[in-house]
Amino acid sequence: MHALGFEETGSADVLHLHEAADPVAAEGELLVAVTAAGLNFADIYRRQGRYPLAGNSPYIAGYEGAGRVMAVGDKVTGWKAGDRVGFADVPLAHASHIRVPVDHAIRLPEWLSERDAAAVLLQGLTADYLLHDVLPLRAGMHVAVLAAAGGVGRLLLQMLRHQGIHAFAVASSEEKQQACLSLGAEAAAGYDTWPAQVRGWQPAGCDVVFDSVGTTLTESLDALKDGGRVVLFGMSGGALSAFDPSRLQLHSHGVLGADLWTYLTSGEERQRRADRLFALIRDGAVTLPPVTEFSLTAGADAHRLLETRSFSGKIILLP
Repeated sequence: MHALGFEETGSADVLHLHEAADPVAAEGELLVAVTAAGLNFADIYRRQGRYPLAGNSPYIAGYEGAGRVMAVGDKVTGWKAGDRVGFADVPLAHASHIRVPVDHAIRLPEWLSERDAAAVLLQGLTADYLLHDVLPLRAGMHVAVLAAAGGVGRLLLQMLRHQGIHAFAVASSEEKQQACLSLGAEAAAGYDTWPAQVRGWQPAGCDVVFDSVGTTLTESLDALKDGGRVVLFGMSGGALSAFDPSRLQLHSHGVLGADLWTYLTSGEERQRRADRLFALIRDGAVTLPPVTEFSLTAGADAHRLLETRSFSGKIILLP
């Protein structure tokens, strides 16, 4: 097989395509020929050395993708060669072939292409658990979404609109803010003065702020109404901003940490949540992000584009 890898951490220049031995499906695994694999900021951070690396050099990034089953390991039932499969949490995905534990394999509906599945599974399942699992959300609530033009934000805005929840979008440029408005946000702002603009939109403040940036935590608390909650599900901006914990008591505020892997606990859970996402796409309640494709041989260029943060949509790698 061939894979996009790196021997040492650093800039995108460290990435190169290399050949490796073809993997073999072990017991309880599927051997999958990868049609498309998603590129995410976590892959950037691993290549930069900000996230831990598993295994040995050359390291291969990627966790999300889709393809077709080539072979099944012992004690695997219900899957056969030729079946279409997606996955959101299987390492070493930026390669032509991958071993997928059967309880991480997601069946794709006939109408959804493998390319589109690779473009939506990880962010879509993240938006799904934020909507359904972290805290009770009801129609009529007011929430703010940071990094709203990003992969998770775009999908979450649409899901919130579908549930009758009012959303305020925070995005870094006017172009991205306009995109958020088209996806269901009622108002949008940049990062400089957004808590004040939230108050202009909803004077009492937000019930919930979904914060994946981290350095914005103080501002997220400023945007809450009394009794509101910040859902912290990422730290793309770096270390969390410092704040005085006593303010939580004064305003009955709370900060909830949230992580997708807490909720993807079994094959049944993965499929149930994926099917809920697929239904929203099928019914038109959620549209797929704009996709930019790169061949695996041009993986370094794909990394560079995502790192600029000027890109809005989804990048996928095609082996």
